[in-house]
Amino acid sequence: MRRRNLILTAAFAAIVALLVALPKGNKGARPGPGEGESAFRITSVEAQTADMTAYLEMNGDVEADNTVAAYPDIAGKLARLRVELGSIVKKGDLIADVDPSRPGERYAMSPVYAPIRGTVTSTPQKPGATVTTGTAIVEIGDIERLQVVAKVSERDVAVLKKGLKAVVSFEAYPGVEFGATVFRVSPLVDSTSRTKEIYLAFDKPDARINSGMFAKVKLYTTLYKDSVTVPEDAIVQNYDKTYVYVVNGDDTVSKREVRRGITVDGISQVVAGLEPGERVAYQGVTVLSDGAKIKDVGKKEADQ
Repeated sequence: MRRRNLILTAAFAAIVALLVALPKGNKGARPGPGEGESAFRITSVEAQTADMTAYLEMNGDVEADNTVAAYPDIAGKLARLRVELGSIVKKGDLIADVDPSRPGERYAMSPVYAPIRGTVTSTPQKPGATVTTGTAIVEIGDIERLQVVAKVSERDVAVLKKGLKAVVSFEAYPGVEFGATVFRVSPLVDSTSRTKEIYLAFDKPDARINSGMFAKVKLYTTLYKDSVTVPEDAIVQNYDKTYVYVVNGDDTVSKREVRRGITVDGISQVVAGLEPGERVAYQGVTVLSDGAKIKDVGKKEADQ
């Protein structure tokens, strides 16, 4: 009886060992090629040829072209201001009177004349204020020719030149863009702010634009014609090398090294390693590897 029990125990142990040794299926394991390998779901896009224009964004202020301050010929008290903010004057118009009298003495009024034709854009002094020959009584500018003054960071000054095009926008007019052109570039970099000033003239007058307004400037700098372009998300950076995953005809991808140029508004320029018309993965690229099997959603949508 004991011998029989030993035989049964040995037989049971052999069966258990056999079951343990049998394959357990592919649960939790990644099948190899040719064994029903699962495909990664990705979206692809075709590399396009397009012109790309780099741009800089900055803030600026609208000013009157040729703004000039009017100064008195003698120190004294500002007796009368004959203009107000927004007044239109001609060169030589009387704009203020300064009383140079001192206690116990009385002198005739000293007139202050407009140095140019234009519109009064600032009246920093009020009647009764004490002024000197270095005190600006009013500022006069030609508001019919408005300009935008903006500052460009020192790292970007190499691309600055006259004739660059820009679009200017204002918070008062959301969604509206006003064309402008650079007509002057400062020859100096400010040593404190590390910026260089540029001056832009509006391409055409517009009554909605006023001197003193805060402006947002998009300055177009360099044109790259016939660039090979892909979405920025298609680019994979690995240390100092850049790659894309090119979609093959057999529903696999090939990891290919490329050289990237500029990126503008989410679109990257590829200057080497990719040809127009080739498809690259741009969604789901983080799980891919060279030779991976894929299910290309983007290509199916493009074919429909």
